[in-house]
Amino acid sequence: MISYRHHIFVCMNARPPGHPKGDCASKGGRDTMAAFQEEMEKRGLWEKVGLNGCTCLGPCQLGPTVVVYPEGVWYGKVGPADAREIMEKHIVGGQPVERLFLKTLFDQILGSGPPPA
Repeated sequence: MISYRHHIFVCMNARPPGHPKGDCASKGGRDTMAAFQEEMEKRGLWEKVGLNGCTCLGPCQLGPTVVVYPEGVWYGKVGPADAREIMEKHIVGGQPVERLFLKTLFDQILGSGPPPA
């Protein structure tokens, strides 16, 4: 059984143009995934860190969305440069990138955190 130190999920979900929720693919999810792949390769982390593209993780308005386990850290608006920063600071250095936390982004946009379910 493979036991990863971290497992990264990158939303690459696509919806039809004009869909009210939007999607991570049209916001650069595939480019973000490619940046994570490049960093994994450059750092030789394939045996230690899992990386998967996935479909909808939920908070589409703040996509591309990325989740890192086992910590359960949710990131939003992750672009290729952010992917490199997450790899350096969080995955390698052990310090999550707080400015990209979904809660931080929701607080900035809505002023009070995520909307009620």
